[in-house]
Amino acid sequence: MICQQVRARAAVGALVSAVTVGMAAPGPADAAQPGQARRVAVLTGADSLNATEARYQVKSTDLGILWADQRGQILAAFGDTFGPGWAGPGSEVNDPTGSDWRSNTLARSSDHNLADGMAFTDFVTDRPGHAKELLASFKQDNDEITKIPTGGVNVGGRNYLAYMSVRHFGPSGQWLTNYGGVAYSDDDGQTWVDVPSAGRPNTTSFNDNFQMIAFARSDGFVYAFGTPNGRFGQACVARVPEQRVLDLPAYEYWTGTAWQRGASAIAAPIMTGPVGELSVRYDQTLHSWEMMYFDEGRKAIVVRLARQPTGPWSKPVSVATSQQYPTLYGGFLHPDSRGSDIYFTMSQYDRYNVSLMHVTLPTIDKTNA
Repeated sequence: MICQQVRARAAVGALVSAVTVGMAAPGPADAAQPGQARRVAVLTGADSLNATEARYQVKSTDLGILWADQRGQILAAFGDTFGPGWAGPGSEVNDPTGSDWRSNTLARSSDHNLADGMAFTDFVTDRPGHAKELLASFKQDNDEITKIPTGGVNVGGRNYLAYMSVRHFGPSGQWLTNYGGVAYSDDDGQTWVDVPSAGRPNTTSFNDNFQMIAFARSDGFVYAFGTPNGRFGQACVARVPEQRVLDLPAYEYWTGTAWQRGASAIAAPIMTGPVGELSVRYDQTLHSWEMMYFDEGRKAIVVRLARQPTGPWSKPVSVATSQQYPTLYGGFLHPDSRGSDIYFTMSQYDRYNVSLMHVTLPTIDKTNA
């Protein structure tokens, strides 16, 4: 996502605040300050580990939403992506073709040794050396300016991609969506089928709680963690049997006391805002749920933990802040993270590219969960 003219972007129980977050040894890029993540490697852009401009015409992009497919390969979905002709934020609106504007792209990786970065095997392409737009958008402000990925999951070899149809970008952290959609791919992400019946139209007040969905899979269910458009809303959760991801009436919503089918409006918040773009997973080592998101108020990427997807969720711990990484946002958990050893992707608006980050979580008191 990028914005201006049409955009401005700029665990379980209480976390023990007295414990300093431990860092791994500094990587090849940026050393960490106490209590913050370190940059392992820049993943996208001309001078990145993956040399994506030369290899795939990806000069700039953001997000990097990560999930594993049935073979253990890691898929990385990116937001608005631009080629060598892009002249900086806003130029894509005046010259979409010259900017080679693609609303969404997808890289694949078989690299599970993250200590020195995350090497891409390839991008999904539409011609040799050119990253493909997965889902087309109108690219018209106040209609549909873009389609941006928000979550991904693989069930039985089929990949599902949640996305938001963005109507308009406003001030920093604020945007309006038309609907939240779901598409699927049965060929390793090469082609995608959009499923209108699985989409969630926004309300007339632009406050539907599932416009931005992060998927997580556990115990026979796919969980859909949702927020309204923008970064200031609350978070809610729904679940669906994993073979029925595209069947909207099959979803159950957490009402605060039980799982219940019905309209999404019955969902109760599992945490109050501001909650930005979500990333959620179940950690088999910690035996807990792990959530990462951008907190617009703190200007920080934070982590929270819970025994159950419904909570209660721990207080947020900042793992990367704007003081160290100006104009940061995003924060998407890597499936190869284990226990307190966390890898995640992070975007920065000023460089408009994606980095792989590493942090070691602090000691956690689980007695109050």
